[in-house]
Amino acid sequence: MKNFAAVLLAVFLIASSAAAQERFAVHPATQDPAVRVDLAQLGEWEKDLSNWGRWGADDQIGTLNMITPQKSVQAARLVRDGITVSLGHFVTLEDAMDSQTFGPTEHWMTSVDPNTGLPRFALDAISFSLHDGMLSHLDALCHYRTEIDGEFVIYNGYPQNLDADGCKDLAIDRMGDGYVTRGILVDIPLLRGVDYLEPSTPIFVSDLEEWEEFAGVEVQPGDVLLVRGGRWEKRAQEGPWAYGQGGAGLHASVLPWLHERGVSLLVGDAVNDVQPSGVEGINRPVHQLTQVNLGLPLVDNGYLRDVARVARELQRWEFMVSWQISKVPGGTAGPFNAIATF
Repeated sequence: MKNFAAVLLAVFLIASSAAAQERFAVHPATQDPAVRVDLAQLGEWEKDLSNWGRWGADDQIGTLNMITPQKSVQAARLVRDGITVSLGHFVTLEDAMDSQTFGPTEHWMTSVDPNTGLPRFALDAISFSLHDGMLSHLDALCHYRTEIDGEFVIYNGYPQNLDADGCKDLAIDRMGDGYVTRGILVDIPLLRGVDYLEPSTPIFVSDLEEWEEFAGVEVQPGDVLLVRGGRWEKRAQEGPWAYGQGGAGLHASVLPWLHERGVSLLVGDAVNDVQPSGVEGINRPVHQLTQVNLGLPLVDNGYLRDVARVARELQRWEFMVSWQISKVPGGTAGPFNAIATF
């Protein structure tokens, strides 16, 4: 792994700021020798878990390749009750620490009478950040990079080619039209008998496999894995909080498991990585390796509150998931407009 430390400094410094580290302590469980991960281990996994070239030199969609027509047909057979639940949360105009985090959200009427100031027609526009803290968004595979021989590269070995118009490769508009596959909800708060996990709680392979046994499901290639830590429930009960600096989420030791199981899309209700990560020198190792090496797209801020409620009522934690790709030209992300159907 070449110049890895330099890459880490360039990746979302806001997420690893000194203030964030002072407010939220590394969870001691992440330092247990049985699960502890360091930069050297991540360097080995960069090669061992790599999917570069697996689906060809021109591949732009990574693990979404595992969502085959056969997989979609199998997922459709899971629909029994016709109950649909949104997995997405849209931006708001709320002035809060977890809203408008990478730019302002603005909404305005576009046809206004200059004399009265009143709308003449029902026409409007909106602008917002694609990585907004209130937006369930699918990260494009160009979102993260690594450095090899002094050059920045992204998944599958593409050079990181950015300009004012966005990414030239692996942008959100290069990730297909839409997908239908099986979704598996992992509801760790339910497993632990709490409403939500406390800030900075790590989720390990042992937790995921305990959930599989509890729910009677097994994660298989082409599945969407939805991991609930309870971010939205905590917000509903206690108000906005700095989930991006101290959220529950997956620990880096889960990375080989994600590769082995063939997860096609990873959805978290916070930022997927436990924050702080517990890996010295990098704050979002799950982001880094899934997007650059595995080619595994991530959804941050997935809205899993309603689907968790319905799954509990039905006692079913597998269902059909469908979503359309919002084809932002050159975009580093797009709104996640997904539906779970039971």
